[in-house]
Amino acid sequence: MRNTLVVDTSVVYAALDRTDDAHVACVALLSSGPAVSLSAPVIVETALLAGRRGHTDAVLSLLDSVIDESVLVVQPDIEDYARMRDLIDTYADLPLDIVDASVVAIAERLEQDTIATLDRRHFSVVRPSHVPAFTLVPELS
Repeated sequence: MRNTLVVDTSVVYAALDRTDDAHVACVALLSSGPAVSLSAPVIVETALLAGRRGHTDAVLSLLDSVIDESVLVVQPDIEDYARMRDLIDTYADLPLDIVDASVVAIAERLEQDTIATLDRRHFSVVRPSHVPAFTLVPELS
């Protein structure tokens, strides 16, 4: 799938939460043109985070975006789960969690070299199988 932006929970949540410091940058990024692709685990993690913070409206907005297909939900397949297992094992010292591993696996499957994330700690360390490193957006100051 060409011309899609694989997005991590941090960017989705910041775009949904008007009080988040990165809100404006994340909304601008997600509105910039390419289709937005989320691994299914990102949907769950975002909803859990928003719910814990009392932002039911953010959960509803996220679900509306899924329903109206303004974001594409990518279900991990069996090869993605195998890659996620490999990533979690390889990067156990980070530690890399299953949601972040799903983002990497989906980006690899979709042959994307860019990930939208505020999480530089994990995604700057992980080495994808198809390119030397991911380009991480948005730029952080």
